[in-house]
Amino acid sequence: MIPSVTPWRRLPVDLATAMRPQLGTTVGAVAGAVTEATPAFAGISDAKFDRDVHTAVEVALERFVDLVGTDEPALPPRFRAVFVALGAAEAREDRGPEALLAALRTAARLLLRTASESLAGLRPVDTRELIDLADAVSAYVDELTAASTDGYAQQLREQAGEGDRRRRHLAELLLRGDGLAEAVETAATRVGWSDLGAVVPVLLPQDEARDARFRYGSDALVAERGRDAVLLLRAGARTTRVRLVEVLAGRSAVVGPALDWSRVPAAVRLAELTAETTGPGPGPVFVDDQLTALTLRGETGALAVLTDRRLAPLARLRPGQRDSLMSTLYAWLRHWGSRTEVAAELFVHPQTVSYRLGRLRELYGDALEDPAARFELLLVLARRLDHPVTAPSGRDRATR
Repeated sequence: MIPSVTPWRRLPVDLATAMRPQLGTTVGAVAGAVTEATPAFAGISDAKFDRDVHTAVEVALERFVDLVGTDEPALPPRFRAVFVALGAAEAREDRGPEALLAALRTAARLLLRTASESLAGLRPVDTRELIDLADAVSAYVDELTAASTDGYAQQLREQAGEGDRRRRHLAELLLRGDGLAEAVETAATRVGWSDLGAVVPVLLPQDEARDARFRYGSDALVAERGRDAVLLLRAGARTTRVRLVEVLAGRSAVVGPALDWSRVPAAVRLAELTAETTGPGPGPVFVDDQLTALTLRGETGALAVLTDRRLAPLARLRPGQRDSLMSTLYAWLRHWGSRTEVAAELFVHPQTVSYRLGRLRELYGDALEDPAARFELLLVLARRLDHPVTAPSGRDRATR
């Protein structure tokens, strides 16, 4: 078997003699030209980046000169490592491979020009030598490109693996619900969830969870558990009911309530209870539709969610105002809107009841006309205010 001849084996030995004295000047010129000719690099003002480019050009030119007239491999390990690291750095900076490949093409043209001009400075150069030189430069830059591309791909794989590990860690912290707030927020920041707020859990069969995860990208975490999985979604525009119905159509999914990240375990439990109650379906089932039924079954977690939602319009009021409006609303619901009976129960003037009801309508709007909302309010207020009502003292009456 005849051993293959490297492209640089055919180069004249005096090419190295011609190029070597000019390497110092050539390195600086090529490094500057490569940076200026590559738009993604031209705007970078960073001393380390400039040093890295200069080092890569220096190694590339010196190695090419050393290869002239030899059968050596283009890039032994220590040389190849420089360009692998260059590709990895591009991946870490999230610049994409296009800029690096464009820079290498520019470097190839400059290397060919520099080599041919250097040789022509010594003696006349024939056409065959120029063709051999072009072949050698092309093959050499292909090796540089391959090393850089390998470094880029390797870094992406490492980042993907580390990213998956971080997402799994955050999912575990959220599902356990026992992590320190600082630790959870740090873990969230590491996966790009800098503003960790409400989270929507979705129960799915494992074989459907991955696809849903990809649909939501960085806004989703997946935790696999036996035969099913929990998809944790950051609450926002993409987790509205309309969007979830669209994404989860045809899937056996149970969508939990959107709760603060610290209450993810409670939200997941409500989703699990809903799954046990409703069973699998052809589309998403929403825990929000089952909160009343779960509350009537004695599920305190459902009552807590229902309470937060139904009493939210009162949350910003002063405690005294909030208490008086809740008492009035509770009595009004139980007495079927009779202001006289409400006034008698609360020991206040009917005009006071009218004023409070007007304020409640401002806060609740049409919800007070919705039978389902009224029933939920009655459930919530019964748990909150169900205690004996006693007549206030004369002084209390005077202040109402």
